[in-house]
Amino acid sequence: APRSAGLVLERRPSILKSESETEEGPEWIKKKEVNFIIKNEFGYSGRSALCSLMMLMLLQFAMQPAGVSGLEDSDQTDADAVKVLPLHNNIKLPDEHVPYFLYNNMHIAASCKKDPVCPFKKHLRKLQSCWGYENNCKPEYRFSYPVCTDATSGWANTIEAAQDIFWKQADFGYVKEMLRELQTLCEPAKPGDSSLMCSKYTRYCRATNLYIDLRNPRRSTDRYKEDFIQDGEIGGHCKLDKKALLAEGEHKSPLQSWFAELQSYSQLNFQPIEDGNCDLIIEKPTYFMKLDAGVNMYHHFCDFVNLYISQHINNSFDTDLNIVMWDTSSYGYGDLFSDTWKAFADHNIIHLKTFDFKRVCFKEVVFSLLPRMRYGLFYNTPLVPDCFSAGMFRAFSQHVLFRLNISQESPQFGRIRVTLLVRSTQYRRILNQDELVKALKTITVFDVRVVDYKDIRFLEQLKITYNSDIFISIHGAGLTHLLFLPDWAVVFELFNCEDERCYLDLARLRGIHYMTWEKSDKVISQDKGHHPTLGEHPKFTNYSFDVTEFMRLVLSAAQRVTQHPRWPFTQYHDEL
Repeated sequence: APRSAGLVLERRPSILKSESETEEGPEWIKKKEVNFIIKNEFGYSGRSALCSLMMLMLLQFAMQPAGVSGLEDSDQTDADAVKVLPLHNNIKLPDEHVPYFLYNNMHIAASCKKDPVCPFKKHLRKLQSCWGYENNCKPEYRFSYPVCTDATSGWANTIEAAQDIFWKQADFGYVKEMLRELQTLCEPAKPGDSSLMCSKYTRYCRATNLYIDLRNPRRSTDRYKEDFIQDGEIGGHCKLDKKALLAEGEHKSPLQSWFAELQSYSQLNFQPIEDGNCDLIIEKPTYFMKLDAGVNMYHHFCDFVNLYISQHINNSFDTDLNIVMWDTSSYGYGDLFSDTWKAFADHNIIHLKTFDFKRVCFKEVVFSLLPRMRYGLFYNTPLVPDCFSAGMFRAFSQHVLFRLNISQESPQFGRIRVTLLVRSTQYRRILNQDELVKALKTITVFDVRVVDYKDIRFLEQLKITYNSDIFISIHGAGLTHLLFLPDWAVVFELFNCEDERCYLDLARLRGIHYMTWEKSDKVISQDKGHHPTLGEHPKFTNYSFDVTEFMRLVLSAAQRVTQHPRWPFTQYHDEL
């Protein structure tokens, strides 16, 4: 949500000081930076800037120390009486990400420069580093940029054009496009008012002082009931452009937009919080999410990736927030990957039904990007061919691994770590698995590990994946682990079961090398497969693989690993 709560907690120095009153002067807090802060914190610009500034001043005024009244030692100064945490205290990001965060938060950079014990001083020399979506970001300082090897597919006429398309489809250019789309749909007029701002088709929205009346919940077996909220049951005290809101309904669908939930947004004749119309006031910033299948890693990580992208749009990576699962049923939610939430929030996930029979007011809300948006990420996303990126998805991987404290144990010199992920399901099992493992172990430089993740805690799964140099598995959701491989790793989809793009494209998004089985005459299926309704289907049978061909491909993968520029050892292994 617009980060006023973070602003209050951080006790940001007033941006209204004159140059003579500010130690750093225009080097740190310039007019354009003030405007940038206002725009990012509150989502207002242009003629709304004055209102934003009023809200900012009010928040700062409210947080001024109340004096020393009531303290045991009346001689204490205000500075002694109020212990203020430094602005940089809440930075919990991978070291590589810190300069990019500081670029977007110059007030924190200024505070760090003044603080003699700030641990991030080394990053102050690199404040030109930017993710790529910022207005003043120079291309040479971007976090990354796609690599394309061809431009003959019809998507683009030149390599440069293909790179630009891919960057907007699947890298931080995607965030830039979302930021460009944002429009104010309900505009506040004075402090205490509400606000609503959305991207095109209401795929991402943020709101302040949001009122939701759940006194008469219409729960059913439908998780995303489209008429769950009626007119007057959601809204705010602001000037609503109802026509503009209703024009954004083209993508109305449970996991594609928030239009069904927001089409009933009403312009209220009262200030929800100020006028005492709330049974419950939620102070913490809140993210609303509609979730995909929590029992399938491929689908569920669409949720997590879109939450991470939403945080970039919102320019906030704080963890002192609520995540509310928008679900109009009374069911629970099975989640095999619940540990991942700890990378985004300090608090347990809240089901929407927790608020039933109450009028609930949220001070700050983000309606997160959704997992199955048209041309969204990453489910069935069409991508320009022959391009890959080590950008946004690599940053997501780093962010999650850092927050979950998953460490990289550097490979031992002369060793390559090979992980074979096997299945104990009815279908897509490797019938000659023992033969393949025996062959792998004949290569002395290979450290071979055979795992079945269904019996291993998810955090331990991540640790195994992150410490694999070659990751092998037959087609299945477990291959989503490729997101968390080290940069030099190779993912080998042993057999893609005629679903050719799924994990190839995910590997391109992550920026790691992908391989799959090449010779159809060297693999034998148990039968033609038998889908319960579709009949013959290659995903519903088991396979045997030619050992010699298998080893040829694995050795090719090993060569890729050792030749990668980020591989810790440059010496190629003669044993291969």
